[in-house]
Amino acid sequence: MVQELGGAPETLIEVLHRVQPLEGYLSRSALHQVARELRLPLSRVYGVASFYHLFERSAPAPHRIAVCRGTACFVNGAPCLLAAVAARLGVTGEGCRAGAWELRGSGCLGACGAEPVLRLNDGPAQRVRLGGEEALSGRLEALGIPVLRAGSPPPGDPPPEPP
Repeated sequence: MVQELGGAPETLIEVLHRVQPLEGYLSRSALHQVARELRLPLSRVYGVASFYHLFERSAPAPHRIAVCRGTACFVNGAPCLLAAVAARLGVTGEGCRAGAWELRGSGCLGACGAEPVLRLNDGPAQRVRLGGEEALSGRLEALGIPVLRAGSPPPGDPPPEPP
């Protein structure tokens, strides 16, 4: 792949864009190989891979939720949406995982409107009207976002027997 692009150091970003889909992220071994083949310091390759938000340096979770942090979503309640999803998953905020679920903030998802938006996995952006806590919980449930808070049984498990 590096040779297809001429093997020049200037092709680093394009090489990383082509390497990432092979594993779904840029693994350590892939970054080391790119550095070797382009004859670049590993620090430069890591620097570029960590600077651009489109490059993933860890394996993606099977289920990913991205809450838009763009200006329109921010002023329409994205921080509240992010907090509600984090509480539902039982995580402290963006960049956290809960089992097979991962919560992230995202740059603009291109669905600006009167509500903040989120994206599940690689699907389209979904507008989420905040409303009250119960209404928001219902909307998140309708999107398929499970309740994984500490003390809650995993989805599909029967409730615990009373003592």
